[in-house]
Amino acid sequence: MDIKYSVIIPTLNEEKLLPNLLQQFSNELRKKYKIEIIVADSGSKDKTIEIAKEKCDKVIEKNGADIKNISFGRYIGAKNSTGEILIFLNADVLFDDINYFFEYLENNFVKSIYVACTCKIKVFPNEEKFIDKIFSAFINCYVHALNSIGIGMMRGECQIIRKSVYENVGGYNINLYAGEDFEISTRIRKKGKILFAKNLIIYESPRRYHSWGYIKILFSWFLNSISSWFLKKSFNKKWEEIR
Repeated sequence: MDIKYSVIIPTLNEEKLLPNLLQQFSNELRKKYKIEIIVADSGSKDKTIEIAKEKCDKVIEKNGADIKNISFGRYIGAKNSTGEILIFLNADVLFDDINYFFEYLENNFVKSIYVACTCKIKVFPNEEKFIDKIFSAFINCYVHALNSIGIGMMRGECQIIRKSVYENVGGYNINLYAGEDFEISTRIRKKGKILFAKNLIIYESPRRYHSWGYIKILFSWFLNSISSWFLKKSFNKKWEEIR
């Protein structure tokens, strides 16, 4: 079948959470919406690759020093995709309602004027603390505001981009170890409007928030966003793995 959606998931030692995400993609759903799933792995030492090969259409394994960061994972996944619309997801996320997610895209994005789309990101309900609710609400409003004023912002947890537009801007900057989601969003926004789908929710693991704390998170995000935007390089030279 002709592929409409390419779901691209960069991974590194995600055997605990990746299966939960992949299980949401039923065979019926993938056939109905013409979905392919691509995992680009950065050298996992656990069962991530084994899990991915059971559930995915394509698994790209590390070849020497090729996949060196999450940005390169997204880039090489897109390079091996065949869909008209690219959906970049982190491995530690879940759909609130995956059937509604794709139904919404079909009805509100596919034939629209928007060049890309993102949505609300919240913490897994069963792990959510009060501070997580406050932070998620703030960040979602912030992302919506940046798109409204023309800067452009799609968090890496869920970025939906027309492939033609993605290729036109040159794809992800593979030299960025962090801030790659913000950096490509600013380039995408110059090509047209980004839809912030307020009715769609993607849940993410709070593992980094609860490990680092929100002050460190915000400080890191700010430095990497500014550095990637103006200097085209990350402030951080590596992205700490938290599992």
